[in-house]
Amino acid sequence: MAPLLYDHPLSSYSQKVKIALREKGVAFRAELPEGFGTGRRDGAFAEASPRGEVPALLDGGLAIFDSTVILEYVEDRWPEPPLLPRDPAARARARMVEEVCDAQYEAINWGFGEILWFRRATGALAEEMRATAARQTRVMQGWLAERLGGAPWLGGDAFGWADAAAAPMVNRSVHYGLGPEPGSPLALWHARLRTRPSVAETFREFDAAAERMAAASELYTTGGRRREYRDHRLDWMVRSGGLSIVEAGLRDGNIRFSWPD
Repeated sequence: MAPLLYDHPLSSYSQKVKIALREKGVAFRAELPEGFGTGRRDGAFAEASPRGEVPALLDGGLAIFDSTVILEYVEDRWPEPPLLPRDPAARARARMVEEVCDAQYEAINWGFGEILWFRRATGALAEEMRATAARQTRVMQGWLAERLGGAPWLGGDAFGWADAAAAPMVNRSVHYGLGPEPGSPLALWHARLRTRPSVAETFREFDAAAERMAAASELYTTGGRRREYRDHRLDWMVRSGGLSIVEAGLRDGNIRFSWPD
């Protein structure tokens, strides 16, 4: 039976796993977990991912959570075509790109979405936080551009691990109107990404889900569902001037924190 991936199309972490699976030609079933965003601690999804986070992968009797652990498993389980280069230094560089994207870039994108999609702040505070996110996005994209250099891909001549990790982050910035400078090497890299079937399909799923966010956003502000303020996201929110947003979320019961809670 094909592996089951607990997924949300907007999750950058899920997207990088789907890109990897599709690059390797692995057929899989994607499923939005029942009760996703509610913080439920029962059911099949909770058994697979005690953190209540996507992605989680079920392959036979094995359940794996955490996108990096899943990516490592996918590379070991289906080694061809390889996404990690063989050279130890190149492998380390690819993993550093993934770490920066997961821990820094994702938090900036997520914070911008809290303002844009979920209207956690309005007026001057919203403008200030959007400006902070835009400035930091330029820093992240500058760092990625340095890693890219004059090569077609972040790993050099071949699409690989670093490209799969960075693709959802930069693409979300593009969706927010914060994409790389047109014609720049990173913008051309993003254009190349969109021609790859694995990435194009994943981005189409993101676009379709993003169109529905306005209708779903009320669920996350009334408490029907609760956005998870993981450590790196909470860090971004507090140091970007959003402490009052966190306090309001605690008061109104429409945010949650990582397991165990």
